[in-house]
Amino acid sequence: MPNSDDKPVSQGEQIDAAEREEAKRRLLAQAEAERIPADETTRAVPDRRWRGEP
Repeated sequence: MPNSDDKPVSQGEQIDAAEREEAKRRLLAQAEAERIPADETTRAVPDRRWRGEP
């Protein structure tokens, strides 16, 4: 019996979609945990390599 959509969705496709959604949530959570605040990335730090200092 088909779903309310025009094309039927197999159980395997439903499982794949659920796994993709879970993987996307994990990646977004990891990216948010590793995110560096913008004020820390815009701070100027002298780079001694270009001034000839050891």
